[in-house]
Amino acid sequence: MTARIDTYVKASPVSAAQPRQGQLSAAERAQREQERADRQARWLAIREAGGIDKWIDQQLASRGLASDGGDESALIERDKAGYKAKKKAEAEARRALRQKAWQAYHATHINHLGAGIHWEDDPDVDRFDVENRSERARDNGLPEINTPEQLAKAMGLSIPKLRQLTYHRETDTGSNYYSFTIPKRDGSPRSIFAPKRDLKAAQRWMLRQVAERLPVHSAAHGFLPDRSILTNALQHVGAHTLVKVDIRDFFPTVTWRRVRGLLRKGGLSEQAATLLSLLATEAPREVVQFRGKTLHVATGPRALPQGAPTSPALTNALCMRLDRRMSGLARLLGCRYTRYADDLTFSFCHADGHTGTGRAPVGALLRGVGQILTAEGFKLHPDKTRVVRVGERQRVTGLVINQVPKGVTAPGARVPRDVLRRLRAALHNREQGKPGKPGETLDQLSGMAAFVHMTDPARGRVLLERLAALKAKQPEAT
Repeated sequence: MTARIDTYVKASPVSAAQPRQGQLSAAERAQREQERADRQARWLAIREAGGIDKWIDQQLASRGLASDGGDESALIERDKAGYKAKKKAEAEARRALRQKAWQAYHATHINHLGAGIHWEDDPDVDRFDVENRSERARDNGLPEINTPEQLAKAMGLSIPKLRQLTYHRETDTGSNYYSFTIPKRDGSPRSIFAPKRDLKAAQRWMLRQVAERLPVHSAAHGFLPDRSILTNALQHVGAHTLVKVDIRDFFPTVTWRRVRGLLRKGGLSEQAATLLSLLATEAPREVVQFRGKTLHVATGPRALPQGAPTSPALTNALCMRLDRRMSGLARLLGCRYTRYADDLTFSFCHADGHTGTGRAPVGALLRGVGQILTAEGFKLHPDKTRVVRVGERQRVTGLVINQVPKGVTAPGARVPRDVLRRLRAALHNREQGKPGKPGETLDQLSGMAAFVHMTDPARGRVLLERLAALKAKQPEAT
């Protein structure tokens, strides 16, 4: 007989516009808080009693249900019925107490986080002992967190909520993320995974207290204080030869195990590192309909999602060794190196480098870059590798860095003229009472104006003032 395999069909993608479920009433929240407090108090009593079995025995004794361990066969017939009734009551009470004990345990402990996730309930068990862990945590300014209870308390979460946000399921009935796509610069879709409210709040705590405190190389310019696409581009002004390299599948390459290793190296305990690495990652999923249910099926390992607030900071810290090796290669070949997220930029300010041949050693550079990326667990994106000479338009993170003719005043790194023309044309049309292009909003135009203001404050200020006047007249168009 052949087993019947039910087929499935793809479900509609999960969108960011899904309505939020109704919130609990004040009475329901109070009831849940009381239940949680009761379970925590119960587990404290269990610990004081010396364990679940001893606590149960104490509870039975206080109720007069503890068995005296006598021999039933020695009882006379008229006493047997009462003895059996007492034993039955004791057994029922024992089952009920054991259930309450395990409820208290689950309210205060994490004993499993899903298939393929190693977890030890005992915080003293550490499979991957890190030398001088506490000193590393202290040097990096990380909080001293050794248990799930400490982590949950620091985040303002209950243990069950922390478990819910970190538990891994290959197939789930829901998701902690909204998923949608936005167009890339080349027009292809980019998948974005935006965490839902509770997960986003937990990730923001992790960002402030952990991810942003990990050491980052000076060559990194993305998502850092006082660093931007402008500071990244300015490092390459005056380049004779510009080499731009992109890392393929940057965020999906950083799996939860790599994140856990980073956090362990930073000084966190194994339990804290495991929980936080799961909190910051998610598996790519396909939404399907199966037997009338909507399921979210994992199609790959858990990795950093593009859209989570923690992802950029974690990749910056994870790329410390990558940036160090790329900087060493750049010094060896006589060029500069910077990284903005997955965009690697090298620039030769003199044509000969160290070769004396009159040409920049681009071939040696690309071979070295490919070898380093492979050794660090990344892949080169060959379709996005660009070599731009001095006579061509040189752009770094969207900004033009070609030297301007003598007598022309312009920033060293500036917004491309075609972007300026589009923005000015859109503003002119709006000021003349004409509608914008399909999908075009004043907020989008404000973003473009802010982009200009970053490199050219005087010109950007004029554009922003024109936009402010338009918003005052057309608030519905924002």
